[in-house]
Amino acid sequence: MSIPRKIRIIAVVAVLAGVGLLAWHLLGARQDGALTLYGNVDIRQVDLGFRVGGRIAAVLVDEGDAVVEGQPLARLDDDLLRQQRDQAAARLAGQKADLARLERGYRVEEIAQARASVAAATAVAENAGINLRRVTAMRANNAISQKELDNARAADREAAAKLRSAQDQLDMLTSGYREEDVLAQRAAVAAAAAELNHAEIQVRDAVLTAPQKGIILTRAREAGAIVQAGQTVYTLTLTNPVWLRAYVDEPNLGKVKPGMPVSVAVDAAPGKSFPGTVGFISPTAEFTPKTVETREVRTALVYRLRIQAEDPENVMRQGMPVTITLEPVTP
Repeated sequence: MSIPRKIRIIAVVAVLAGVGLLAWHLLGARQDGALTLYGNVDIRQVDLGFRVGGRIAAVLVDEGDAVVEGQPLARLDDDLLRQQRDQAAARLAGQKADLARLERGYRVEEIAQARASVAAATAVAENAGINLRRVTAMRANNAISQKELDNARAADREAAAKLRSAQDQLDMLTSGYREEDVLAQRAAVAAAAAELNHAEIQVRDAVLTAPQKGIILTRAREAGAIVQAGQTVYTLTLTNPVWLRAYVDEPNLGKVKPGMPVSVAVDAAPGKSFPGTVGFISPTAEFTPKTVETREVRTALVYRLRIQAEDPENVMRQGMPVTITLEPVTP
């Protein structure tokens, strides 16, 4: 009777130990107060393409090449873009010249000519006035006909009108162009400058550069290909910073705080650990992800963590499983 009972006790202990070991592997384990979690290196990729369309003149890197931020990756044939830029620059120069002419006002020679016209019109008007007074006196004595008086009056009015016209022309030249014309031309200069800036941006966009440090994963186009704006030419894997994705169950959530230091281990570097820091902690609970779920824990709620790790030896690869140890915070 005692032997079967011992066997049953041993069996129960073994089952409990197995369940505990399973939970330790799935959701993390505490060893000497530390919390151990399991996760993966985040997959971070970006598709790169030109912001303008055209023919690819050269591809400068290949799959597997490491690149740094700002490094040229490919170039378009930019002959047409440079021509458009030069045309925009010429239009801007013309608009600026027109604005300078309006702001300076009329030429000295034009003003001098207008003054001469006023002087001549003044002389003619004075002579017409003198003649009208003489003819008026003669008509009072019936020395001349009424028609001659009417002709003198008409000549006087015509001379006065010409004088006013010449004086108005002189006033316009001396006061310069209207403010509305100057403002309109300034707007035309600003529009031409914006057009030139746009053309210069397009010329710069004919060179595709790396937005961040990383490794070329895919080269999708070759030299000579015609591409549209935004069409993928390269796929870049971002290697800096290295982000890890892990999950913590609700009972252990209170042990994890942003900024906590962690230790990261990977199977590819046995015996080594890499430092890291807890960054983002998801505010929303989710069910255990399919990559780690089992029948026992698939309905358990967990919280996603993002951990930034240091990988100076470039050991970690995206998607690689990692073991994360969080040391308890000393109060």
